[in-house]
Amino acid sequence: MPDGGLSFPLTEPPEPGTAAEIADGVLWCRLPLPMRLDHVNVFALDDGDGWTVVDTGLDWKRCREAWEALLSGPMAGKPVTRVIVTHHHPDHIGLAGMFIDRGAELWTSRTAYLMTRMLVLDEEALPSERSLDFWRGAGMAPGMLEKRAQERPFNFADIVAPIPAGYRRIAAGDTIEAGGRTWDVLTGHGHAPEHLTFWARGEPLVIGGDQLLPSISPNLGVYPNEPLDDPVGAWMDSCRALLPAAEPDQLVLPGHKLPFRGLPARLVQMIDNHVEALDRLRAHLAEPRTAVDCFRPLFGREIDESAFGLALGEAVAHVNHLYLRGEAVRERREDGAWLWRLA
Repeated sequence: MPDGGLSFPLTEPPEPGTAAEIADGVLWCRLPLPMRLDHVNVFALDDGDGWTVVDTGLDWKRCREAWEALLSGPMAGKPVTRVIVTHHHPDHIGLAGMFIDRGAELWTSRTAYLMTRMLVLDEEALPSERSLDFWRGAGMAPGMLEKRAQERPFNFADIVAPIPAGYRRIAAGDTIEAGGRTWDVLTGHGHAPEHLTFWARGEPLVIGGDQLLPSISPNLGVYPNEPLDDPVGAWMDSCRALLPAAEPDQLVLPGHKLPFRGLPARLVQMIDNHVEALDRLRAHLAEPRTAVDCFRPLFGREIDESAFGLALGEAVAHVNHLYLRGEAVRERREDGAWLWRLA
């Protein structure tokens, strides 16, 4: 099924608790998520006497149930001896602690390990003043700001099991052995810092996590702890850096949606998507705007409250990119919101 240079050899994903053998010794499994993006793909690589699992889903009852069905069914009761995590987001590292408690070893990037350890401990009953100031600065409406100030915010600890001290570091340029293959490690940035991807030697097979998705763009968000971050620039630079390794016939195993072929075209498409969004934003910033005022040109639709936080972080990311490149300037409005306009 082609889609702008992409093709999808498998059009039916496995149900939770079941698996599809997508290559020799490589199982594709899908876990449920309690959100609009309602699933995450995870992969099990057969090491003979045990399994290497790539990504884990959330620490959530339905993910745990799916794993128990997988372990006793398609994974034939063999133990998970190693968990590889592509990046620190909860739907990818949330249940790593469960497998570690059962004897598995954690392999991931230093950034993913340290971010997870830090964020699990950073638990808040109410949003911090720093968070409120960040939302105010982005132009969140006073009514929504007041409402959110009284609500328990998202906490990593709600859906991520603690991981203990000690892990095996994976870094760009490393090679690992798993599933009867040698994999070269390349990293990307923007969606998550030091995001790991794995490229099989001698076989057109790539494990892409959220760095290499077929039909959706991963969120490129800015958060209160790094309010002047530039994930948009990091993302486009990463896509360009991965292009020399990409080949049309590689089967890419993504963190969400369907496995696909046509990676070179997809990388170019992902760069172009943000280039075009930035062009629309430049036109919009002919007049001073808050980041929230930029939702329509960036996303082309109304943003409801369930997606508001992610959209706010991504809008800030795009205005930050222009600001840090010297293309935009900003000034504080009396209510604390930043107004951005072209320089």
